[in-house]
Amino acid sequence: MTTVLDVAKYILSKQGEISTWKLQKLCYYSQAWALAWSDGVSLFNEDFQAWTNGPVCRKLYDLHKGEYLISYDDFNFGNIDNLTEDEKDTIDTVLENYGDKSPFWLREQTHDELPWKDARGKTPENMRSENIISKESMGNYYGSL
Repeated sequence: MTTVLDVAKYILSKQGEISTWKLQKLCYYSQAWALAWSDGVSLFNEDFQAWTNGPVCRKLYDLHKGEYLISYDDFNFGNIDNLTEDEKDTIDTVLENYGDKSPFWLREQTHDELPWKDARGKTPENMRSENIISKESMGNYYGSL
């Protein structure tokens, strides 16, 4: 099965050098829209947590921790060849709609959406949280738009 690392590698191949913050959000939206468009079938197994600055996949974060910008050549993980053409089409559609957005815009957008809000619950915005954003909530929310 495809992993978040494969998706990240593919995104970097299309976007060039981007912030790690933006990479996280583009992976999140790739997963969210895949869930919405495929009746709950996930693009990858890894989860996102409802961090202060929006959704973060811990597995991906652990590999880029401490970096601000990242490029395809810097990211020595994942394999684009693991992606199917349908998966690439999903990610390409996400990039067409979100790829030109700033990391701050993406952060604000996720903060306005129910999956992140629900996972955060009553956690104050400035407090750390590792609450999982459920794939079910992502599929339901984005599927309803």
